[in-house]
Amino acid sequence: MSDLSLPEQQSPPPLVERLQSRVWAVVWIGLALLLAGMMMPHQSVSLGFLISASSLFTMALIMLAMSRRYHRSGQFFHRSIEAFLQNDALATFFTGPDNEIHFANKAALAQYPGQPALTLILGQDSVDPLSLIFRLQNRARLVRHAFEDVVTEIGFLRVNTTYVPRQGFIWRLERNTEGAGGGGIPTAIPLIIAKDNGTILTQNEAAFRLFGRKAAHLDRIFPDLPLRTNTPHRVTTANGNEIMRIVELGREAGRREIALLPYQARGGFSGTTLDGFDDLPVAVMRVNAQGAILHANRQARGLLALSGEDMPGLPTLLKGLGRPVSEWLAAAANGQGLARTEIVQAARKDREVYLQIRLNRVVEDGEATLIVVLSDATELKTLEAQFVQSQKMQAIGQLAGGVAHDFNNLLTAISGYCDLLLLRHDEGDPDYGDLVQINQNANRAAALVSQLLAFSRKQNLRPETLDLHEGLSELSHLLNRLLGEKVALNLLMADDLQKVRADRRQLEQVLMNLVVNARDAMPQGGDVTIEAENLNLDSTLHRDRANVAPGEYVSIKVIDQGAGIARDRLGKIFEPFYTTKKTGEGTGLGLSMVYGIVKQTGGFVFVDTVPGQGTSFQVLLPVDKTPDSPKSAPPPAENRQETRREDGVVLLVEDEAPVRAFATRALRMRGYNVIEAGNAEEALNLLKDPALEIDVFVSDVIMPGKDGPTWVQEALIERPDVKVVFMSGYAEESINENQANVPGATFLPKPFSLRELTDTVREKLSG
Repeated sequence: MSDLSLPEQQSPPPLVERLQSRVWAVVWIGLALLLAGMMMPHQSVSLGFLISASSLFTMALIMLAMSRRYHRSGQFFHRSIEAFLQNDALATFFTGPDNEIHFANKAALAQYPGQPALTLILGQDSVDPLSLIFRLQNRARLVRHAFEDVVTEIGFLRVNTTYVPRQGFIWRLERNTEGAGGGGIPTAIPLIIAKDNGTILTQNEAAFRLFGRKAAHLDRIFPDLPLRTNTPHRVTTANGNEIMRIVELGREAGRREIALLPYQARGGFSGTTLDGFDDLPVAVMRVNAQGAILHANRQARGLLALSGEDMPGLPTLLKGLGRPVSEWLAAAANGQGLARTEIVQAARKDREVYLQIRLNRVVEDGEATLIVVLSDATELKTLEAQFVQSQKMQAIGQLAGGVAHDFNNLLTAISGYCDLLLLRHDEGDPDYGDLVQINQNANRAAALVSQLLAFSRKQNLRPETLDLHEGLSELSHLLNRLLGEKVALNLLMADDLQKVRADRRQLEQVLMNLVVNARDAMPQGGDVTIEAENLNLDSTLHRDRANVAPGEYVSIKVIDQGAGIARDRLGKIFEPFYTTKKTGEGTGLGLSMVYGIVKQTGGFVFVDTVPGQGTSFQVLLPVDKTPDSPKSAPPPAENRQETRREDGVVLLVEDEAPVRAFATRALRMRGYNVIEAGNAEEALNLLKDPALEIDVFVSDVIMPGKDGPTWVQEALIERPDVKVVFMSGYAEESINENQANVPGATFLPKPFSLRELTDTVREKLSG
């Protein structure tokens, strides 16, 4: 131990002390001389008085400057500290930015004689004083004051520090032999401080008596690591294994402070209970091997909805384990499966609660009982259910997209051959009406497929800049007819409603579905209100599971006065084929289509409902900031004549034979020379003939082997001037990104009519 003494305190300079109390006297004398000089009749005498007054004023300014400099100096700060803290009963130090002690009061000099450094003083009680000082200084710089308790052999040492900007730190050391951490825990309770890796830094006298030695690591004391705070654990003591309750008083900066409390009084849980057990922040129960509850604290009773008198057996309180709860408890009482954590459902009638349960076995007087630790896993199960739901929706979406693609191929062939038949029949033909019915039903089937694609977000959208003010006004006439006589439509729109970019037909379908649902929710009649307004989000909107980025949006709300939606059904309303309507009244695709169209448009859809009062669906669409493009003029009349013959060679590549046959006949009827290929490899083999001249490639996108964009890119290397038309039952944006590398390609969605096919090829060749 060093023999150096603490730094001596310096008194302030006497001159400054004397001058700072006489400044105002000099000022008053100067004022008196100034007034006297101004009243003197003789000019020479008056001048002498004025010079004297000026000299005194100058002296006063010099004295004030010296006093101000002194008050800003460290000497004045140290003197102020000495005045306030010299007689403080606690040992108090002041350290500068260099961490050297510049002041120590009388209590500090008496308790720590001959210690020149704070690290040496704190090192008498702390294993790592440098880390302790560093932690406290960092915290104090942020909040001006910080403290930390250090476990000692006789109690606790509370180290307080206060940060003084630009000066340093004031340290006050307070010994406490009656409590710890401000929590009032007696020092008879064993306490240890350990690192996060389990190395024990220090332990108090009570811990030494409990263990019978100085423990080096937590695994030498606790056989069942890791520790769980406020939980019973087996402890290896000098007298063998004991069950004790572990409480972590604090954990930070790689240190953890652990207290070991008695687990139960001699009377057991059936009679006397441990003081404070009922207030533990974790749910704990004790049951026998048959599941009868011997004791449950407040948290456990709350999770299981138990009253003080109502204590049924644990098997009747839990369900969903997958095997009888009684068998599970009996196995645990025999020491089997104690390391496993089970998730079960509480048998509550008021709400759905899931519990995570872990069992520990305690043998007392030859009888095994179980300690049951419970935690609320409802949120975890909810997240799990949401994940499973998202996976299910994704799988259904992929299935819907695949089914829709195949149906589009079939519908292309059906409607195409129907168009061919209609060309050979006029309205007076007996079969003309039947053909029209086939064509109309094929179009209805195409609309249903479009709903499937909308759900899977793979339908073909033709977005354009829309003026919602004009569009909603025009749509209101149709909506009024859909609502009928019992339901009234109220349309409320902002005058400055901004434009959005969306598919007009699909957006109208969204609004019609929402309005029809609102009508069906009010069988006795009522009002349906459509509110459209601008919405500016300054920050991210977190709602449900969606995050709406900041920006400008247009909000469209469809509000009804119906019965509302039950909470247990709210999470299913956007699922495909889910409906509460009777058979024949709905397909269950309406809201799933709404969800798919809005998502594919880049928007969001939310629902608010109050059972018995009504429901509000809100659609958020991003504002379109692109400048308006001039509308293209309609094609000349001669280009729209169906009887016009065309010239050109078309290489048609389609793996579906009926679609290929129809497309070939349709193009040949218009005069084109059509060369057919069933796949990409066959088409590339045909193109190896240099004498074969091709004007346009018409290719399906999804085919066995190479897809459309891939083989077309290879073919364009040798034939860069050939035009390209892609056709597919999927949406254009869902096609392989390689299509973007085919310059000038045109997309033709399936199902297409005879005229749409021939017009597309003609426009491609003429363009």
